[in-house]
This record gives sequence, structure tokens and C-alpha cells, in this order.
Amino acid sequence: MITESKILDRKILRNGHKIDQSLLWMVVLMAAFSLMMIYSASIAYAAHDGGDKWFYFNRQAMFLSAGALFGLIAAKIPMVRWKKMTPLVLSVSLILLVAVLVVGREINGAKRWIHLGPVNLQPTEIFKMAVILYLSSFFTRRAEILKQFKKVGFSAVPVGIGLGLIMLEPDFGSFVVVTAVAMGLLFLAGLPWRWFMMMVGIGLASMIGLIAVAPYRMARVAAFLNPWEDPLGKGYQLTHSLMAIARGEWFGVGLGASLEKRFYLPEAHTDFILAVIGEEFGFVGIFVLILCYAWLVWRAFSIGKQARDLELYFGAYVSKGIGIWLGIQSFFNIGVNIGLLPTKGLTLPLMSYGGSAVIIMLVCMALLLRIDYENRLKLRGYKVEG
Repeated sequence: MITESKILDRKILRNGHKIDQSLLWMVVLMAAFSLMMIYSASIAYAAHDGGDKWFYFNRQAMFLSAGALFGLIAAKIPMVRWKKMTPLVLSVSLILLVAVLVVGREINGAKRWIHLGPVNLQPTEIFKMAVILYLSSFFTRRAEILKQFKKVGFSAVPVGIGLGLIMLEPDFGSFVVVTAVAMGLLFLAGLPWRWFMMMVGIGLASMIGLIAVAPYRMARVAAFLNPWEDPLGKGYQLTHSLMAIARGEWFGVGLGASLEKRFYLPEAHTDFILAVIGEEFGFVGIFVLILCYAWLVWRAFSIGKQARDLELYFGAYVSKGIGIWLGIQSFFNIGVNIGLLPTKGLTLPLMSYGGSAVIIMLVCMALLLRIDYENRLKLRGYKVEG
């Protein structure tokens, strides 16, 4: 019987491509679209008081170029070497999380950025990737440990330390994303159900407790439930985001014609760029963008499944971890923009303005291409370590 995977393998062997062309072009097109939308969303703010209207466009182009360069380097490194470098990546990310608390730049009451000349480094983004690499390495090296809950709990110590440092910044949104990624990888690794549910319960209880003890987080939840109760206060961002999306209707008002980006909607080129996309391209534009994210997540899991079938387990876990991260963070950002979730400081992957976020995400896309490349090598009969 010919299975779908065997048909796919034959196509890979026949077309001769070294990498997934569709994945590469999807990332390129989304990055190009993000550059256009960042210019559109930021032009009024950048040009205010005689400023340079190209300021955010030029900086984002610089970040994308840096991300492409680092991604090219990452794609050249075999996954077996990434596995060996995992302790170093994790250690550096934890050191940076400590450093940001000491020398970090405070913006809007949070220390999440280290000021490095013309750019700001956000250690949390590096830690997200480090967690995926660390847990993937741990599960592939010690599969038998999954039967012993105490040893699995020991593996969570570095992740727990990182999560604690993230909450000291504080960055509750990233805390939720990292926790979700870790839970997802634990599930894929086959942790027994009773222990997995225990971990989920601990995670949910921690999140609820962190919300309950912080008045401003409770205020955000209250504003999310009824933003129109305080439209000029706690509900300001959400009400203007909803107005922007509503104004776009089905097909939008046209590129560059958004009103909300003109000093009404805060963070229009960062956390709330989806609202500007909705206003200028309408429901259709948002729907197409969601389909793009869904396709990227599906492709990441497909590459991971193929790596698992080829017994390249580290690449399989990394690929699926990236898929979980991309899916969870895009879901949270979209949910915030449409009023489905409380406001959190999370960027829209590959879309929002920002240096660390876009560079690290492009490196992760490069890792997906590398994993797919090694899958193709093994299908052609080459020896690949996994």
C-alpha cells in the first residue's frame, strides 16, 4: 500500500530541491509584506514634528537583513552541532535575562530591553528559542527518563529559573508563551497523562495567581471583558483596535488610508499592527494572514513528523517546538487585537516592528529549512546524525 508520506518522499527525491522552496518563499513574502505595513502604520508617528517618515522602515529593513544573515549562518550549521551548542545557548540566554534586570532599559514600567547603541536587545526572545533547543535535546538524549517524573521535573529547573526572571521584568505574555511551548513539547514527548495534567494544572494555577496578585493585570482582564466601560482609560487600545478592524469591513479602506494609525491607536506598528492590516485590507486581509500562519505551523509540524519518521529526533522536536511557538504567539496577538484575549505585550511574528523578535524568528525559520534539508539528505541515502 502506497502511503501519503511515501508519495511525498518520491516527490522530494525527484524534484532535486535541496530545501523547501514553498517555506522559503512564504517567509520572504511575509517579511516583505511586514515591511510595507510597518511603513504604512508608522509613517504618521515617524514624520511627526519634522521626523524622518522612513525611520521605522529603514530600521526594520536593517533588522530583516540582520535576521537573513544570522539565518543563513544558522542554516549552515548541522542540527547535531546545534544539539551540542544547546547548553551554551541556554546559559547565554539566562545570563542575559539576569543582565536585563541590572542594566536593562525601562520602557512603560518594564525592563525587557538591553540598550546596545542604536538597537535594543530583548533577551526573552533568545530564551524562547533556547527553551525549544534545550527541551528537544533533553528528550532525545534521555527518552527513558520520561517514565520517571522526578527526573523530568529536574529538567524543568533551567526553564523555571528563566520563567522567574521573565516575571521579574515583568513580561507576563512571554511567560505564557514559554509555558505553552514547554507544555506542548512535554505532550509530544509522551509524558504520562497523570503527570502531564499535573504540570498543566501547575502552569494554569501559576498564571491565575500571577494575574490575581497584580492589580494592573486584573484591570486588563476587566477592560478586556468590557472595553467600552472605560474607552479613554484601560479600554483605550482595545476599543481603537476594534474600531480600526470594523472600519476595514470586508476589503479595507486601502493601503495607507488608515485613520487609527494617526495617533489614535497606540503601538500601531508593533503589538497592534494587525488592527492596521484589518483597517487597510479588511476581513479578507486578516483571513489571508491567518491562513499564512496556519500554513507555517502545518509545515513546521510536517517537517517535524518527517524528521521523526527518519529517526532524526532532535530536529523533529525542534521543528514542532517552533511550530508551537509560532502558532501560540500569533494566536495570542490576533486574539488581543480582536478582543478575544486581554491585552499583552506580544508581537505578531514576522509582522510587528522590532529587532530581537524578527531576527530570532528568522533564525528559527532557517532552522526549519535546515531540518528539512537534512530530511532530504537522509531520503537520498546520505548519513545524517540526529
